[in-house]
Amino acid sequence: MALSGWVREPLPTVDTVALPDATAADAPFEFRAPEGGLLLVYFGFTFCPDMCPTTLSDVQGALGELGETADNVEVAFVTVDPDRDVGDALTGYIGFFTDGEGHALRTEDPAALQAAADAFGVEYEVAVDDEGNVDVGHTAHLYAVDDQGRLLVTWPFGVTSEALATDIAYLLSEQAVSERNAST
Repeated sequence: MALSGWVREPLPTVDTVALPDATAADAPFEFRAPEGGLLLVYFGFTFCPDMCPTTLSDVQGALGELGETADNVEVAFVTVDPDRDVGDALTGYIGFFTDGEGHALRTEDPAALQAAADAFGVEYEVAVDDEGNVDVGHTAHLYAVDDQGRLLVTWPFGVTSEALATDIAYLLSEQAVSERNAST
């Protein structure tokens, strides 16, 4: 099946890093899906005017289309703007798009955030001008991770919720899992 995103070969392993999960009392969160499931990961910030809420809305729509199959999918939002994304603002933001089920990942340790970003191939920059205005730039991709901590698919910004639902359903299918296991 042709996916709407792209697959890197070999599949990168991303569960070698962990970040604090603000939705779970800052418990360490490893980038690995639950057994038999998928983890969707997005790096962004809550003050984002366009790409972040659009992507998370598309994820919300895709999960809605999947029905009960969506029970096998978790969503993690990693803030690249930890100075402003704090407390209820961060947990409420991801909770809005996931019916309170998402993971809000935040660290004040720049090295830990960079390690997580590097594992996924994410670039980001937070700059403050002389007037105190904050400008945040970041890679606007959505990522699917399996229960082995492997990065399966990278979707670019703008993939529709319908295309995401189709890809997610396929990635959760026994056929896709068998193909991945055969290649390892």
